[in-house]
Amino acid sequence: MGTGRLEAFSDGVIAIIITIMVLELKEPQGDDMAALRSLVPVLGSYVLSFIYVAIYWNNHHHLLHACERINGAIMWANMHLLFWLSLIPFVTAWVGNHRDASLPAALYGVVLLMAGVAYVIMERQMVRENGPQSMLAEAVGRDRKGVLSLAGYLTAIVLAFVSPRLAELIYAAIAIMWIVPDPRIASRVRR
Repeated sequence: MGTGRLEAFSDGVIAIIITIMVLELKEPQGDDMAALRSLVPVLGSYVLSFIYVAIYWNNHHHLLHACERINGAIMWANMHLLFWLSLIPFVTAWVGNHRDASLPAALYGVVLLMAGVAYVIMERQMVRENGPQSMLAEAVGRDRKGVLSLAGYLTAIVLAFVSPRLAELIYAAIAIMWIVPDPRIASRVRR
């Protein structure tokens, strides 16, 4: 079976996730810069989460275009990924409203970690379905950047209980690492 329907569904869910995040933003309670400054933590959380969703959307797009066929296991792995991505608006709002609190910062990391794990599971299912000699298998390789990201999330989750702001910096650093679509796959896909 082809990837078109899976990609269209995933694109729709990701668009809804972004819409929910932006609808959670509230206008300032005043008309001056002080009122706007009070929203900086919430806006910062929104920007970081928007970047994460965009990263997943970009890499998901490239991954599906490198994949020649899918099966039921891949479809369920994709739903697993979408589940964790769908929790991003919730943790974004919580961490934005409680910037110096450990538990929201840690839970934000748990959602990012689990989305990363879900992506790896989906990637592995795709490689299994498309074969070890496929363009996809060659492009994915050992996925060192993915493993480094998962280790970074785990570190940040633990550090959130020491310094929530340090955890946020680690989440931001991981996002910066992924800002450009995964070159392992993007360079091999010309669709």
